[in-house]
Amino acid sequence: MALLIRRGRDGSADRWLNATVLGVGLASLFADASHEMATAALPAFLASLGASSAELGLIEGLSDGLSSLAKLFSGYWTDGLKRRKPLAVLGYAVTALAMASLSLARSWFQVLAARMTGWIGRGARGPVRNTLLTEATAPESYGRAFGLERAMDSLGAFLGPLLALFAMRAWGLRPTFALSLIPGLLASLVFASLVLEKPREPREALPGLWLSARSLPAAYKRFLAGVGLAGAGDFSNTLLILWATQAWTPRLGTARAAALAMLFYAGYNAVYALSCYAAGVLADRCPKKAVLASGYALGAVPAALLLAPGAGYAKFILVFGLSGLYMGFWETVEGAAAAEILPPEKQGLGFGSLAAVNGAGDFVSSAVVGGLWALSPTAAMSFVIATSLAGAALIAGS
Repeated sequence: MALLIRRGRDGSADRWLNATVLGVGLASLFADASHEMATAALPAFLASLGASSAELGLIEGLSDGLSSLAKLFSGYWTDGLKRRKPLAVLGYAVTALAMASLSLARSWFQVLAARMTGWIGRGARGPVRNTLLTEATAPESYGRAFGLERAMDSLGAFLGPLLALFAMRAWGLRPTFALSLIPGLLASLVFASLVLEKPREPREALPGLWLSARSLPAAYKRFLAGVGLAGAGDFSNTLLILWATQAWTPRLGTARAAALAMLFYAGYNAVYALSCYAAGVLADRCPKKAVLASGYALGAVPAALLLAPGAGYAKFILVFGLSGLYMGFWETVEGAAAAEILPPEKQGLGFGSLAAVNGAGDFVSSAVVGGLWALSPTAAMSFVIATSLAGAALIAGS
């Protein structure tokens, strides 16, 4: 391990797995364990408050939309800062505190406020994390570095629902949210302690955000168009948990159905963790856009399976498992492909723009798919299938 995390004289990596890559990965693990504890418990909590799937979709959509704005402005702003790292440390802390505050919520409006606040912090840290990860890694190792970060993130997402399930059974819903503060603050501490930032001179005067965005490479703009199109069908996983819970409630009861849905979600994240690193290795050996387009196309399969009749466990094993598989490709290879296209002086804005496009897609998908599902599951999943395949075609042809 000492050989793997050795650093060169200029702070760059002798080996791709250096202290910064490891620190970013551990921070992602703890942060995702924290907010996935809250996410896994959220559908049951909202049900206890009388909220519907449409309101859950609105909460997720508005939170993701606001997060996308935070990502965009964070990426733009950090290109002009001498030190980016403190903003990421603050972002981890804000998200942890906001998720813990759900323990005090008495209405779905208060859940919305807490979720939006937490997702502002999550959005602000994302472009900084990706930029520091890129600076610490050689281009030929981008896939593995981003794959490791996504794998650690998804490992935390695997542990989060299990911790939530244990905490809910031991202490109840509200204490589960409060306990999520512990791994959330650990993420902030790990990032502050391990991640190194190269010395850099800040840009004295940044052009306006619109002018900066227009100056991004044309190839990157085409890439963002494909990402946005596919992302318009990438609905929140909380909706998947809710639908599984609703499908099993008639025969299991609400409590047992919710617990089983959380276990399936933990399985989703286990597949996701394995998929992330595998996708990163594949992206370092094959054209990144081809790998990404394949992942987008795969997203249509679990959507089609959700339309199959019945509520059998085998059906949902496939839905959760294939969803984890394609999401590992999406999130890993998007970052690695972006790092390959972007010039160094545009990385903050570029990653911010990527995150903003993803956030805008999450807003559209969660709000639209959640609303459509309440009216017609066929219409909802047809929308997901169409956007996934269209995004795959656009990325493959760019």
